[in-house]
This record gives sequence, structure tokens and C-alpha cells, in this order.
Amino acid sequence: MSSFALPGWEVVIGLETHVQLSTASKMFSDAPNLFGREPNMLASEVDLALPGTLPVANRGAVERAIRFGLAVGAVVAPLSVFARKNYFYPDLPKGYQISQFEIPVVQGGKVPYVADGEAREVQLTRAHLEEDAGKSVHGVDWGGQDATGIDLNRAGTPLLEIVSEPVLRSPSEAAAYARALHALVMWLDICDGNLQEGSFRCDANVSVRRPGAQLGTRCEIKNLNSFRFLERAIEFEARRQAELIEDGGTVRQETRLFDPDRGETRTMRTKEDSHDYRYFPDPDLPPLLIEPAWVERVRAQLPELPAQMASRFERQHGLSAADAAYLTQSRAHAGYFEACLDAGAAAKPAANWIMGELAAALNRDELDMAVCPLPAAELAALIARQADGTLSGKTAREVFAALWQGERGVDAIIDARGLRQISDASAIAGAVAVVLAANPKNVEEFRAGKAKALNALVGQVMKATGGRANPQQVGEALRAAIEG
Repeated sequence: MSSFALPGWEVVIGLETHVQLSTASKMFSDAPNLFGREPNMLASEVDLALPGTLPVANRGAVERAIRFGLAVGAVVAPLSVFARKNYFYPDLPKGYQISQFEIPVVQGGKVPYVADGEAREVQLTRAHLEEDAGKSVHGVDWGGQDATGIDLNRAGTPLLEIVSEPVLRSPSEAAAYARALHALVMWLDICDGNLQEGSFRCDANVSVRRPGAQLGTRCEIKNLNSFRFLERAIEFEARRQAELIEDGGTVRQETRLFDPDRGETRTMRTKEDSHDYRYFPDPDLPPLLIEPAWVERVRAQLPELPAQMASRFERQHGLSAADAAYLTQSRAHAGYFEACLDAGAAAKPAANWIMGELAAALNRDELDMAVCPLPAAELAALIARQADGTLSGKTAREVFAALWQGERGVDAIIDARGLRQISDASAIAGAVAVVLAANPKNVEEFRAGKAKALNALVGQVMKATGGRANPQQVGEALRAAIEG
């Protein structure tokens, strides 16, 4: 977590998160819901609201909203309304966006998360369905001129906008909540979670106040699609507002953008309020009716949720909240951990290997856990050989590296490389005698009360045995030889 501090000020943060729903078609048309196609190839007549067209709500998008609402313990509205949000941008040619305003489909709810090793939760205000706008593409070469192009492929893409209450109090808390929300929507299989493609992006509402004072004027930072950028943007914006007020200035309500290269936010436009959008019910769409039977069918199909599974891991396996949160960040992580346990591994060593060597290898090779090349059963076998004293920590890592490179069979790797740990007392005693004779200074220092001298002697024995001696036995043998 960040060491961010703003003495004398309290930071107030709320997030509005746009989650692109994983439907085959768009929110109100049958146009494909795809990414990466040639500009303007996926925008249908309905997405552009051409005369004579009528929108129809996507049942799959509604069902994904229900799934989310149930997962966070929210109220799923039996009747909600689609509205027109009126504004003009070049990438919104119809002049309005279909969204929800007064009656959203999901009302309330809570999202659990872990920050600084402590279990917390964020209260949600709402989650509503809407369509995305198109995209302005700057720096287009137009006959030798630098121009801005409009790509309407994204127009009509189904979104679930998830709005939190302003209950977050630090940039690191906001990032932790955003990560937990990202993990949840992927766990529920309602969003692919691709940050680079904009499938999950946050708007951060940030204000500062003196402790105990009324809420300050907020500024909104738009379109943050990186957890690191989210944290950095909030840090800068909070400091900017505090310094502005301390210098006698006034914070102006506005929408800002974050420049990651310069690490600062800058003004985008004056912040609008809801009345500026002139919301009114969309005359082409009837109210959205969600019958109780539909809700119950969705409820019956819900998987065990990450918070529930994390709690079970803590209760059944004695893991910390932070370890359990890490292992339930995705279905792939949780499934791998449970596969290790099914193959006989103890919980805590399995968690340590997954969060340590395995995570580092995945990160180094830029792989997702879902395509982890090391079978869980092999890792479990490696853990067993370390537990029974066959491998030391060092040689276990050597075997792990071989497994990661595609070699199979933990015992076969151990035998082929001569890595079995030396636990024979006579063999260790012989190595200890040689090391003690060669290092009289360390022996005298240990006798004089310098505990670190023993560590140096252990290191010498390990070196003499090629790292294969049992370190615990080595330490015990050294103590017995010196003190005896």
C-alpha cells in the first residue's frame, strides 16, 4: 500500500466504475460486441439512432446486472426505467446516451475488499445499465493534416456503471476496492476485465476537507484504466486541492484527466450536474420488468463468491485475510490452490508457493494464472518433498525452475540432479568438524555470545555440502559440537 499522507486533511473518494458486459451483441442492437475491428465497422443503424430504428434491451446484459446485484447483496429493482441522457460530443452523433437515472436496476449493495491486511467493505449507491459512446481518435493523418477521427465501433456497447458511496479515505483504499470489484465482475463472468481494452475503467470523484468538516467541492477524474494510475491520480488531485485551499484559492467543480507521463491531472471540462443532461424516460423503450422467478433462476446459478470462499479459506485452513484475498482474486487462482490441496499439499506452504515463486514466474513470463504451465499436482509433489526433508529451500527452488521449464516428475528431477537433502547425521557431523576446524574465529565469536557467528558457520557447512545438508540439522550439530 502507498505511504500517502496529507496532514491536516481528510480525503473523500467515491468511484464510478464502467464495466463492459460480456454479451455477444450490443446493449440495444444486434451489432457484434467486439474489440479491435477496423473503425466504424460495428456501428449499426440502431446504435446511431437513424430514423425508423428502434432499440431493444439486451436480455443477456440485464441478466448480468441481476447477477451482479445478487452478488453484492443489493436490491434488484422489479421495475426500472431507461432514460435519455442528453449531451453533445463528436463521438455521440445521436446527441444522447441511453442510460438509467431515477430508477436503476441495482440499488445499494456492498463490495468487500482487503486493505493493509484488514477486511473492509464499500457501500454502493447503485449500478445501472447504459450504452457506451464512440471514441475520438486523435493524431489521424488526413491528407497530410493532423486530424481527429471518430470511431463508432464502441457506440452501443453494454455497460454496467457501478457507483460507490464516498466512503473511501485514501488512494490505496480506492485502488484496493477497484481491484476487488475487478476481480468480482470477472469471477461472475459478466466482464472480461481487460483494462487495456477499456472493459473496466474508473472515474474517481475526489474532494478534501478538514477533519469533521462538511464535504468539500469534488472533482471527477475520468477514464482511469489502471489501478496504479488510479492511485497516482487521486494522490495528485488530493494534494492539488489541499494546496489550492491553503493558498487561499477555491476548488472548482470540474472534470479532469490524468496525464500518467507527467503524473498530474488537468482540466477537461466544467463538471455537469444531473439537470444539465435533461434526463427523461426514453420513449422508445418500455420500463424494464424483472420478475421474481427470473431473479431466483439467476441466484440458483451463482458460484461461491470470492468473499465467501476467502472466509472459508481463513476458517478451514488458517490463512490470513490477505492470503485468502490473494488466492480468491480469480477463479483460476482459487482453483489452482484447491487443486494443490486435493493433491496432498498443506494449505500454508501451498499459499506461500503460489504467492511467491509461482506468482513471480507468471509475472516474469507475462502469463495469466488461467494458462499456468505448471500442473498443481507437480507443485504439490514439490511441497511434499520439501516438507519431508528431501529438499531444502534452495534445492526446492531449483526443482521448481526445472518444472517451470517443462520437466516433469519431481522425484525424477531430484534424482537426475542429485538434489536429495543430506540428513544423515554422520555425514553432517563430518562436514561440521571440517568447518569448525577451518573457522576458529567464528567459533570463538559464538562462544562469546555473537549469535550471527553461528549463521556464518551454517553457511559454510551448506557450501561444503553443495546446499544439500538439512539446515536445521546443521545448526543443531554445530551447537552440539561447539557447546559440547
